[in-house]
Amino acid sequence: MATRKPISLVKAEDSQAQTWPDEPNRFVEDYVDPLILWCVKQGSSDISIQSDRPVYNEIHGVLYPATFRKLDAADMAVFLTKIYGPEAMARLASGRDLDVSYEIRPDRYSRIRFRVNITAILSRGRDAAQITMRVLPSEPPTMKDLSIETEITDNWSPRQGIVIITGPTGSGKSTLLAAGNRMLLERPRGCGKMLTYEAPIEYTYDTINSPRSLVSQSEIPRHLPDFASGVRNALRRKPEIILVGESRDKETINAAIEAAQTGHAVYTTTHTMGVASTVQRMISVYDMEEREERAIALMESLRMIVTQALVPREGGGRIGVREWMKFPDEVREKLMDMSFTKWPNEIQRMLNQYGRSMERSAEIVYEEGKIDRIHYLYLASSTGA
Repeated sequence: MATRKPISLVKAEDSQAQTWPDEPNRFVEDYVDPLILWCVKQGSSDISIQSDRPVYNEIHGVLYPATFRKLDAADMAVFLTKIYGPEAMARLASGRDLDVSYEIRPDRYSRIRFRVNITAILSRGRDAAQITMRVLPSEPPTMKDLSIETEITDNWSPRQGIVIITGPTGSGKSTLLAAGNRMLLERPRGCGKMLTYEAPIEYTYDTINSPRSLVSQSEIPRHLPDFASGVRNALRRKPEIILVGESRDKETINAAIEAAQTGHAVYTTTHTMGVASTVQRMISVYDMEEREERAIALMESLRMIVTQALVPREGGGRIGVREWMKFPDEVREKLMDMSFTKWPNEIQRMLNQYGRSMERSAEIVYEEGKIDRIHYLYLASSTGA
């Protein structure tokens, strides 16, 4: 064990800038969890572990070294094996990045969870890796914590049908879904059997008191090979609610539609921006000859689309701004009476009557002084057919 005292890279009294006091001369697996736990205690929201660099904590948006020494290839191999497994380097060499969850149990009553991305990089002319670990809250937030609009919460739990959460990477889709799940679980009569298929599992529901609910979470591809397989698996398990982490190919979309048509409430996400463009994108994954039939099937099942963007809040932090639209019977019937190619323009026209546009939502938070003009203008022009 190294005897070097922790050093301060800025002011001596600033404990956030001190490196791990128990840093070893050489990392082995037994040191990985203690280092990560120390980082969490420093208030780190993200931990970055990269070849040929020290370990870094991100604390309130600022990076602080957590180790004095730079990690060499042998150190990095230890972290990769401990966090992912012995096949990590082989999977990275195949040209894939890796998304997993990681958990530490400091004692029998508590656990700390992380969302992990591992990506191959080039460092000093050779193949290397970077591990990014996002510290996850111990329990999912509530809809109130996220300031979700009443209209969204009122339409969140259809008896059957599809609710789609959309937005770019890092827009808080998984957090919004987790808050919605918590709301369903905390209803007086619970929600019955809920099955989730996620990549990776970010939030767990162990601390949520819901004696009339049963939650089962499966990780893709750890437990099942893909999301489409997950939905097919769910249909054999008699659930009331199915959560599909992402619908990005026609096999998964088909499976989600089938699940909704057979009496289930289905929640899923996709990487689009705007209600109209979400419908257009989901139809476009099909070949031309099957688009019309699949478009009708999708519209019969659709209940609500919510698009979320996270932007900097005035005074610090970030704020979620949302566009949404509900699809009651009269909306679905009107759309199905016209060609699906006209849907984007018609949806855009009906948006503020059956929901709220991103432009209007951005205008509201801008007038309340929560975001600056630049981000208001960006959001106001970010969606639309």
